[in-house]
Amino acid sequence: MRLWTSHHTFDHPWETVVKAACRKYPNPLNPSVLGTDVIDRKVEDGVLYSHRLITTQWRFPTWILPLFGHRGPYYASEWSEVNPESKEMVVKTVNISLGKHVSVGEVVTYSPHPENPETTLLSQQAVISIQGVPLIDHLERLLTLNIEQNATKGRQAVEWVIEKLQSEVKDIASSAAKSTDDLLNQTRRQIDDITTITKQGMEDFQNVAKKSFDEFQNLTVPPPSQSIPKL
Repeated sequence: MRLWTSHHTFDHPWETVVKAACRKYPNPLNPSVLGTDVIDRKVEDGVLYSHRLITTQWRFPTWILPLFGHRGPYYASEWSEVNPESKEMVVKTVNISLGKHVSVGEVVTYSPHPENPETTLLSQQAVISIQGVPLIDHLERLLTLNIEQNATKGRQAVEWVIEKLQSEVKDIASSAAKSTDDLLNQTRRQIDDITTITKQGMEDFQNVAKKSFDEFQNLTVPPPSQSIPKL
């Protein structure tokens, strides 16, 4: 049996890292993960509980496959808890395939770094055990190395997702800014049109008023001495 542990600090807040971890698959950095299927998901007392089936393709050397009698794909159960109040995400994974010969249990925890809460501490621990086949020690060492490599790719994948999320936010902000500019330009054009129409109407009104006043001034008024005939 082998115990593998690892710690890594993400230079991002806990909320950002957890969002990326939940959207981690699929990604180009972990092609061994073929798919994830949600079996159950619920929220209790503000905590999100999820159970997923993970489908993978382990990259064993070809000479190992006959020992296990299975060429994949391989399946694992994953249970996760996300607690926004305590700011902790715990993911536990246990293999289903090869359970007769191979046992791999992994626990991953995301939490704010105790020395810098604006960053996120990732803690990983895996217990690897192989039995019932030859070369147990060698196989456990190979499987541990495989887990370590996948963990490195997994951290890179989280960074990849974070960058993708930030890019999406920038695109949305840019699109919103463009829409706002378009709306402002349209509003300005409408105001200019209204101003032009109003100005033209005022000029027409002033011209009509001036014409009426001139016509009134030109009316013939009888002299004061002229008597007006009685009816």
